[in-house]
Amino acid sequence: MLRVCFWVLAISVCAWQEAVADTLQLKDKAAITGRVLAEKSDLVAVDVGYTVLVIPRNQILKISKSDAPEPPPKTAPARKVVAEAAGKPDYQPLTDTRSGFYAVSNKPLPLRTVRELVNELGEAVVQVRTPGGLGSGFILNDDGFLMTNFHVIEGETQISVEVYHSAGGELERKTYKQVRIIAINKFGDLALLKIDDKDAPKFKSVLLGSADALSVGEGVFAIGSPLGLERTVTEGILSTKTRPMMGDLYLQTTAQINPGNSGGPLFNLRGEVVGITNMKITFGEGLGFAIPVEAVKFFLDHRDAYAYSNDNPSNAYRYLEPPSRTRKAMTED
Repeated sequence: MLRVCFWVLAISVCAWQEAVADTLQLKDKAAITGRVLAEKSDLVAVDVGYTVLVIPRNQILKISKSDAPEPPPKTAPARKVVAEAAGKPDYQPLTDTRSGFYAVSNKPLPLRTVRELVNELGEAVVQVRTPGGLGSGFILNDDGFLMTNFHVIEGETQISVEVYHSAGGELERKTYKQVRIIAINKFGDLALLKIDDKDAPKFKSVLLGSADALSVGEGVFAIGSPLGLERTVTEGILSTKTRPMMGDLYLQTTAQINPGNSGGPLFNLRGEVVGITNMKITFGEGLGFAIPVEAVKFFLDHRDAYAYSNDNPSNAYRYLEPPSRTRKAMTED
């Protein structure tokens, strides 16, 4: 008797279902709509969407089966209903911007060839020039913030950045000379710069990926200006993810790294930055190293702690040379 009462309650709950499935007429003038899964001499099993009911044959007067196909289950998340109610399209953006400085993909990107990726990423890789030399860098957002190595700009006050804008299917070089140092970490070899030229357009930027998600042997490639040879692309694999060098862990890669590559991006085959190339072993081949992008994200997320000021000679993570008298005493010791 209790089972019969439960069925009647369940029938009233699911009476809203569309009559495109099977309908069972019961003795108590109630009906249940669902899909008949099995019919036996003493019972009938019915799928009502959220559960399966088993109904005794002696409670069923009639089974009416519909020839119309059942509609597919409605699995759209609640956010879609909210978006439609607000009159906005239901989609997720490709990128998720963090702190206004950098962006990451909100879903795994497909693997692509280096040739395809280079064509898309070319505008976001720049050349950083100083009176003492040159290096590479990459743009983080359309406002002109960019990353490079600290040693590329160390001791320099005149910095220019060469950007390669796309025009008519080709890249045209433009030099920006109003470049400001935003934050530095000498010991992490990281520097955040900003292009402040008044006529600067919105810049193309890169996505930051994850070095932790890389596997040894996975393909990577670098874009930079080794020895001043701009727009140079080198390809290789990730040799190891945890190479200890000078107290830190680096990515080791067979992608060729040379002076001038410093500060440039190391990409995975999804087009995401996974590291910043910063050094090589000069007496070996295929022994290049890059700072993992996780260190870059930490630096950017805490950039206020590394803020640079021309008016403050005691900037965090930047120390002046000792006076000559002290230096001489240290040498004598």
